[in-house]
Amino acid sequence: MKKILLSITGAIVIAFLGYWGTEMYQFANGVAEDSKRMEQFRLNKKIQNGDIIFQTSKSSQSKAIQLATNSKYSHMGIIYENEGDYFVYEAVQPVKLTPLTEWINRGENKHYVIKRLKNSEAILTPGTLKQMRSIGERFNGKNYDIYFEWSDDRIYCSELVWKIYEEATGIEIGQLEELSSFDLTNEAVQQKMKERYGENIPMNEKVISPAAMFNSERLTTIVEK
Repeated sequence: MKKILLSITGAIVIAFLGYWGTEMYQFANGVAEDSKRMEQFRLNKKIQNGDIIFQTSKSSQSKAIQLATNSKYSHMGIIYENEGDYFVYEAVQPVKLTPLTEWINRGENKHYVIKRLKNSEAILTPGTLKQMRSIGERFNGKNYDIYFEWSDDRIYCSELVWKIYEEATGIEIGQLEELSSFDLTNEAVQQKMKERYGENIPMNEKVISPAAMFNSERLTTIVEK
């Protein structure tokens, strides 16, 4: 009889511990999800349509871009709000809208910086933002430009943002440069250039880099995470 009671007691204890462990696991998960939702809520309260977001890409060319432009940032896009949700309009393969959270998670260490045009409340009116989207639609679905050409046939990330802003607002964010103005001395940069161009590197090609836009005096930092 004593053995039976001990067995029953043991089973009850095991069952209780199992139940308690499950409840604690679900509680911890719930806390984590609530924390994520709260963080997302706080971010959504700070950002607005037309903000520009920067990150360090994990792509194969990212390191070469960082070295050539002396900047940690190698990818960027424009933030748009659609029915309460935020997206990043970006030139990847192909040009598309990406949910903001997905875009952030894709970057190195999930680090990002959001910048805003100075005096944006006067410049980025509803009409201007609508025009920006309309201009951007011309590039939707286009292939990513691995050659960094200035034509509209294919397009790269900073080129997309620069052209949308310039055409919609008349404002040039960042100084246009030529490929020859970048630091091309590093071996990783030279290797990537050779992969792309062979021996015919278009040194006079007009280029806008994420670094040039990040450092533009026309922008002010809103969020850095």
